[in-house]
Amino acid sequence: MVKPEPKHHPNKRDLIDAAGAATTVDAAAVEQRLQAGTFFWLDLTGPVEDDLALLRDVFHFHPLALEDAEHFGQRPKLDEYEDFSFLVVYGASAEAAHPVEVHCFLSSHFLVTVHRTDVPAFDWIRGRYAREPVKTEDAALLLFQIVDALVDSFFPMLSELDDRIDALEDAVIKKPDDKQLQEIFAMKRTLVVQRKVVTPQRDVFARLSSGVVELPGMSAESQRYFANVYDHLVRISDLVDTYRDLLTGAMDVYLSTVSNRLNDVMKRLTIVATIFMPLGWLTGFFGQNFAFLVGHIQGWESFVFFGLGSELVVVVLMLILFRRRGWL
Repeated sequence: MVKPEPKHHPNKRDLIDAAGAATTVDAAAVEQRLQAGTFFWLDLTGPVEDDLALLRDVFHFHPLALEDAEHFGQRPKLDEYEDFSFLVVYGASAEAAHPVEVHCFLSSHFLVTVHRTDVPAFDWIRGRYAREPVKTEDAALLLFQIVDALVDSFFPMLSELDDRIDALEDAVIKKPDDKQLQEIFAMKRTLVVQRKVVTPQRDVFARLSSGVVELPGMSAESQRYFANVYDHLVRISDLVDTYRDLLTGAMDVYLSTVSNRLNDVMKRLTIVATIFMPLGWLTGFFGQNFAFLVGHIQGWESFVFFGLGSELVVVVLMLILFRRRGWL
């Protein structure tokens, strides 16, 4: 199951039919339109118990479809019943880790959409059908516009993710830090969530565009529109997989860069420690107060020549040796 959206949006009902947007949306208004047989679109935002009762007692949907509509976090799917089809479809939201989930009930006389949070992409569709009459033959076309708006909402999110990955790769090469690693993991989790909904949704519309399953009121012309949705989902799926590979590559670059910097630091420290090893031996050896040293090295000139001079010669010889070996 897909991780559900974190919170509910305030309950709201919108109904649009041939006369435009309805001012009163209750069980009586819905029952009247069902009896008249005129096509209408009912949009339920933040469904509560009254909305679920409306679906159960007025529309008389199948209990399995009602159960799926009540529990969000469903896998994208298309179920066919005797007089309607039930579709679960996803779109991007402001919180990339929580895609917006929309449940659609479609028949030749109505379209019912149920979602927990508000969907900005629906505002344009509501505005269009509030100005133009909704016809029965527009059933599949209206569903296409809803699905197309949800699917296309992934593109801006993925475009922003692409820019973030480019900036992250440049930053990792310049100066890697823990924040970049945390951002890589966060973006990978986001892509995992997107992949969980995009891949099965692509499979659903592959069946729909190929004619394996059909929607109420669907024609050969409307099937071409859903084939376009499938094409967009294929592109989105490819982008998700590509960005996952890029993030994996960015993580490899991060680990490699950190490892190389650590090796460089260890090499420098090792060189310093290796240089001081013979210096420590020299100072310890000449600090044993041999009779010759005590009797002959009494001035500072002799101390500088034999003491500091010998240490300087050792350092120079070791640096020459390191450079010849390619360690520097």
